[in-house]
Amino acid sequence: MAQARAVHDPGKILLDVALAVALGGDCLADVGMLRAEPAVFGPVASDPTVSRLVDTLAASGEKALPAIRAARAEARQRAWQLADGKAPDAGRAVTVDLDGVLVIAHSDKEDAAPTWKRTYGHHPLMGFVDHGPGGTGEPVAALLRPGNAGSNTAADHITATQLALAQLPKKYRRGRQTLIRTDSAGATHDFVAWLAQRGRWLSYSVGMVITDTIHQHVLKVPASAWSPAVEADGEIRDGAWVAELTGDVLDGWPKSMRLIVRKERPHPGAQLRLTDADGMRLSCFATNTSGRPIAELELRHRLLARAEDRSRAARATGLRNLPLHHTAQNRILVEIAQIALDLLAWMPMLALTGTARCWEPRRLRLRLFTTAGQLVTTGRRRILRLAWHWPWTSHITTALEQLALLPNPG
Repeated sequence: MAQARAVHDPGKILLDVALAVALGGDCLADVGMLRAEPAVFGPVASDPTVSRLVDTLAASGEKALPAIRAARAEARQRAWQLADGKAPDAGRAVTVDLDGVLVIAHSDKEDAAPTWKRTYGHHPLMGFVDHGPGGTGEPVAALLRPGNAGSNTAADHITATQLALAQLPKKYRRGRQTLIRTDSAGATHDFVAWLAQRGRWLSYSVGMVITDTIHQHVLKVPASAWSPAVEADGEIRDGAWVAELTGDVLDGWPKSMRLIVRKERPHPGAQLRLTDADGMRLSCFATNTSGRPIAELELRHRLLARAEDRSRAARATGLRNLPLHHTAQNRILVEIAQIALDLLAWMPMLALTGTARCWEPRRLRLRLFTTAGQLVTTGRRRILRLAWHWPWTSHITTALEQLALLPNPG
């Protein structure tokens, strides 16, 4: 006797939940918004079926997560191929930013703990591919951790980097085509040494804490060694300079590591730190990139600030809170949230143009996803009718035309 097959494919269920999260949902039951429109989304599983699937995947231990991540990596490679020059690897290089995201827990959950911001919840470490100034970003790693997980945890940074590299197309897992960029949370000897051991594979740009040793070396840098800092448009930044530190300040670090420091006049009313020098605000980072001006490398590192935008988008897309109690269940939800963020990154990359490519999830929902429309079937054709007076109707119609031109990924 043939075994009965499931009515709903597990992959379709996960995708439906991810779509609901992308549209603004924050719990499993929000998949009901898709269920209400079968003509658009097809058959959608019931709430009990969705819950049972999440429980089943959570109970599988580490078997489900690699399968979900492998599917995401394959979809990412196809999306980048379809992007035709608009993908984040258009410059033949990929930048991955590592950043911690605080997820608040409003009730007692497994592994929830007090955070460094005196809140309560979880502290996942995430990795985002930076799409540059013309786009947003997409998640490539999410390591769920307790709220009291330390910032300078080398093992977590290594694991997050490995997860991120596994999400990239194979040609970016080797060779100096991938930059790992992080703030001073990654400034540990073990993490930098791990990156340096893959020197032919990776470039890195890691923020460093201004220690007393670095501070003393900055004071000894002659005026002639400072170069003006630059902005993204190539203009010289007035009141900011950069220099490279050498000598015993690099003792104990990998031989290929370079230490670059920036000093700038503080903004009016800004309070200086004890490690600042001569009334100048100091910051520092390490890199193994050679052959480029230090001002250019400093600007490249400063663009890490875009990771804060990605973290904000993540909190607005499924990571505002983790609704389930057990950590194994919430790990599945974190993967679902990443799928939702992938969709919100790939859709603008493939279909939108201009400033619309940089819209964050909340703006996409307000301007595009909540547009009133009517789906009409006539003459064996489906026609989508949109309100002509909606300010962003042209963005929707142009996006649909762009998507229609794409080849079938197969």
